Amino acid sequence: MNQTSQTAAGAPAAPAPGNPRRGRLIGVALIVIVALAGYAAYWYLHARFFEHTDDAYVSSDLVQITSEVAGTVIALHVDDTQHVERGQPLLELDPADAEVAMATAQAELARSVRQVRGVFSQAEGLKAQIRERQVALAAAQADLRRRQISANDGSVSAEELQHAKDQVAQLSAALNVSNESLTTTQAQISGTQIETNPQVLAAASKVREVALALKRTRINAPVAGVVARRGVQIGARIAAGTPLLAVVPLDQAWVDANFKEVQLPRMRIGQPVELQADLYGGDVVYHGKIAGLGAGSGSAFALLPAQNASGNWIKIVQRVPVRIALDPNELAQHPLRVGLSMKAEVDLHDTSGSLVASQVRAQSQRTAISEDHDNVIDARIAQIIADNAGLPGGAGGGHAAP
Repeated sequence: MNQTSQTAAGAPAAPAPGNPRRGRLIGVALIVIVALAGYAAYWYLHARFFEHTDDAYVSSDLVQITSEVAGTVIALHVDDTQHVERGQPLLELDPADAEVAMATAQAELARSVRQVRGVFSQAEGLKAQIRERQVALAAAQADLRRRQISANDGSVSAEELQHAKDQVAQLSAALNVSNESLTTTQAQISGTQIETNPQVLAAASKVREVALALKRTRINAPVAGVVARRGVQIGARIAAGTPLLAVVPLDQAWVDANFKEVQLPRMRIGQPVELQADLYGGDVVYHGKIAGLGAGSGSAFALLPAQNASGNWIKIVQRVPVRIALDPNELAQHPLRVGLSMKAEVDLHDTSGSLVASQVRAQSQRTAISEDHDNVIDARIAQIIADNAGLPGGAGGGHAAP
């Protein structure tokens, strides 16, 4: 028994069991440290190069359609939500007044051509008259010289000699009158033909003006898009400049993303942007690029800007609109509507772009122009001139001013 006690006393003591709670805390701490380190690495290597906002909305041009002439609406071809192509008729005004004005302008052009034609003829008549009076004056002067010679030997009376002098003076004065009349006439037609005479050009311009007013009684779509805000009704009497409806070119829509001012320092023109629309959810991703940064915050351009120098002041983080151009192909596959909510995430890796956009659109906007109408009017004017000039070949022929 003593041996057993000694053996037990001499044997080493067994280690005390560890604290399990402490081990779990250490494990949790290691996990937190690893997670923080991973997030720090993720932020440093990736997340810090992206800025995100859900304060973004679809925008587009709102092409206001107005009438350039007064008139009564006699036809309405479109309605709200309808898609129209560029140049498609939208509505028509009563053309009766414009047609009457057109007939008057054409008659005035014809009258002007005939009047100018008469001036050209008058100039030719004055030339013939001058030649006739020059011949008569020369004959009278020769007769006067013979009488003066005969008067020296008394064969011609003083009275007859005086009559010869009076005849020369009379014919000389008549010749001067004809020369002055020719000068006045030539001043009206000098350096012109019938079709280039200022009086005819003014009448032709009036025809073009009235033709333009007649053309404007038919209002066509200046761009392709969707009709919105139609306020005009059939039979309405409208004045020039009255807003009638709007056309929204949805195929040229963009996104205005409002970023906080602290998110802007590294944003540059041309940086890629990924966007999602609440309309389609996360299944559809748009790929755009920054097209421009706003010139100021929204409050700076508000109708009633904030006056921070008056009253109590509370600092509010301002937002600046950033314009994001969308990919036309993606926009065609998944159309958007003006005002829809979007989420935008900007990739800031490339900061070599400009801070100010030199050009936002790829090409300038232009409305539809009908050159065929101008050609038709020019041909009509030329025909009126030819019909009233009375010359072979029309349009004034070779009737040039002397």
